Amino acid sequence: MATIRKTPSGTWKALIRKKGWPTSAKTFRTKRDAEDWARRAEDEMVRGVYIDRSRSERMSFADALDRYLSEVLPTKKPSTQRSEAPRAERLREFFGAYSLAAITPDLVARYRDERLVTPGQRVHRVAGKVTPLSPNTVRLELALLSHLFNTAIREWRLGLVHNPVAGIRKPPPGEGRSRRLLANEEARLQAAVSAHSNPMLCWIFNLALETGMRSGEILGLRPHQVDLARRVVRLSVTKNDSARTVPLTQRATQVLRAALANPTRPKECDLVFFGEPGKDGKRRPYAFTKAWNDTKLALGLADLHFHDLRHEAVSRLVEAGFSDQEVSAISGHKSMQMLKRYTHLRAEDLVGRLDRVQRKLPGGGGGDHLLQFGPEVHAGEVEADRTGAQPGMSPEVRKVEQQAVRGRVSTVARSDLRGQRRAGLQPGSARRGGA
Repeated sequence: MATIRKTPSGTWKALIRKKGWPTSAKTFRTKRDAEDWARRAEDEMVRGVYIDRSRSERMSFADALDRYLSEVLPTKKPSTQRSEAPRAERLREFFGAYSLAAITPDLVARYRDERLVTPGQRVHRVAGKVTPLSPNTVRLELALLSHLFNTAIREWRLGLVHNPVAGIRKPPPGEGRSRRLLANEEARLQAAVSAHSNPMLCWIFNLALETGMRSGEILGLRPHQVDLARRVVRLSVTKNDSARTVPLTQRATQVLRAALANPTRPKECDLVFFGEPGKDGKRRPYAFTKAWNDTKLALGLADLHFHDLRHEAVSRLVEAGFSDQEVSAISGHKSMQMLKRYTHLRAEDLVGRLDRVQRKLPGGGGGDHLLQFGPEVHAGEVEADRTGAQPGMSPEVRKVEQQAVRGRVSTVARSDLRGQRRAGLQPGSARRGGA
C-alpha cells in the first residue's frame, strides 16, 4: 500500500514500498495526483510491467544531449562528428528545456513542421546565396534525435518506454542530385585543374571521375592501399563501413603512379594526397575544397558539386553495360535503391538503345515509310494487320490471305502464294506454264 503524506512545502509525496521492487517515490502538487500515480504504479508492479520513469523525468534534454555528445559522438567518424555537431545545436534550441519524459511524438512532429517551413537556414558556401532548408536536412536532424532516445532507452536505462521519433512521419530523403557533366564542361575542368599550381587537384579530379570514389576515400588514401601491378585500390575505411576493392582504369593507374612519385612528399608522410603540417607537426590530407571551389566558380560552374563526379562515373559504368552488381562492387553502394540515385542515364542514350533494338526486330526500320507515303498507308497497314492482306494485292491473293487468317488455308499454301507474288507471277500461272 502506498503512503501519501504532505510535505512542509505544501506538496504531496507518494511513497511505494513493495516486495521485489525498489522503493519508488514522487512528489505532486495535489493529493489527488499523488493517489492516482500511486494507484497506477502499484497496478503496474502487480502486472510486472512497472518502469521507474523518475530519471527520465528529472533529466532535461539539454543534459542528455551533453552526455550524448561526450560519450557517443566521439565514437563516430570525424566527418560524421563535424556534420552532427550543428544538428545537435538545432535540437538543443527547441527541446533543451524539456525533460526526456516530456518529449512526445506530437512535440517532435511540431519541431519537424516548423523546421520544414522555416526559410533561410543556411547560406550556400559557394554561391553565397540563401537556400531553403531541404527535407533531407530535417530528416537527418530527426535521425540524430532518434538515436539519442534509443541510446537513452537501451544503454542509459533512464526509464523511457518509447522513442517519440518512431511514431511520426519522416520527411522524404529526396530523389538525389542528377547533375552530369555537360557538353565541354569536362574539357574545361581538365584544362583548369591541369593549370593549377598544385598538381594534386588535377590528380584528385581525375581519380574521382575515373573510379567514382568519394572525396573522403580519395583524400584518405595511403600508399600501401594502392596496387599498381594489379591495378586496384583497397579501401578499408568507407562511408558504409564495408571494405571494398576498386579496379583502376588505365588513366586512373597513370594518375596514381604520378601521385605516388610526387617528389614533394616528405619521407615520413603516409598520405598519397597530403597537405601542410598542423600545429602538432603531423600531415593532414590535402585541403582541396577551396581550390576546387575557386576553379569551378572561375568557369561559371557554381552548381557543380565535387560529389557530382561520382554521379558521373557511376552513370558511365551503367551506360557502358555493367550490371547493377558489378557497379555496386565498384562504387560501394549497399542497396540497389541507393544505386538508382546515381544512374541518371541521358535520354538520348536510351533513344539510341531503343533504335538498336528496333532494327533487330522483324520488319524493323523505324517507320520511315510512313513518313514517305502519308497516313493513308498507315491506315492500310492497320487493315492488313487485321485481315492478313497487304496493300496492292490482287483480289485472289487477298481472298486467300484472309482465309489463311481464318484458319481455312494451310500455312504451306499461304507461303506458296506469297512466293509467287514476290516472283511477280499471278496465282496459278506457274502450274499452267508447267502443264
